[in-house]
Amino acid sequence: MEDLTKLEKKLNLDFKDKNILKMAFTHRSYLNEHPDESLGHNERLEFLGDSVLGLVVSKHLYIEHPLQPEGDLTNFRSSLVNARMLSRAAKQLNLGSFLYLSRGEEATGGRERQYILANTFEALIGAIFLDQGINVAEKFIEKHLLPNLKEIIEQNLYKDFKSQLQEKAQEKSGVTPVYKVIEEKGPDHAKIFRTAVFLGQKKLAEGDGNSKQEAEQVTAKVALENWLKVS
Repeated sequence: MEDLTKLEKKLNLDFKDKNILKMAFTHRSYLNEHPDESLGHNERLEFLGDSVLGLVVSKHLYIEHPLQPEGDLTNFRSSLVNARMLSRAAKQLNLGSFLYLSRGEEATGGRERQYILANTFEALIGAIFLDQGINVAEKFIEKHLLPNLKEIIEQNLYKDFKSQLQEKAQEKSGVTPVYKVIEEKGPDHAKIFRTAVFLGQKKLAEGDGNSKQEAEQVTAKVALENWLKVS
């Protein structure tokens, strides 16, 4: 486990209350093995950071995309603040190496687990907001998360491909697509799911993802692309 002062230097921050920073990296499991620890776990900071993140991202989208309707802005935001994107940002900052985890969580790959990293990223935002204020929190988000928006918009990652496929399927055949998990591989902390989508007995496509939901979106996207090729 890395010393949190290294993270402060990396982020060019100097926390007035070091305990707030430590709490942001304290996983619930750690307290089970350290009942005398005076600090709590990071879930309350995660709750706060989630709200700060939503506000900052919403403000940015409102200002930078004045011609986009509310529905698109909502989809942009959802695609940016989901667990996959937040954990990616956390990995880029190597946040996992600073976590306080139980031995069991550590042994099963907790430092690389997507939801733990995403929650830690939000908890860190909450800690920055409390200790440094909204302006510093906003600058942190602008530097370490908002640059991903370009990729999301350019590659249409914000689109709900499952909804699009369902609309097309209903329009063309009156049948609702059905998704099935056909394969799971990899360890629990880095599992890959493969799903297939069917219209009746006909398989339209397959796709992979780090979660069932992500795999289904990828599968729907492939199905739509295949549909375009034959229409």
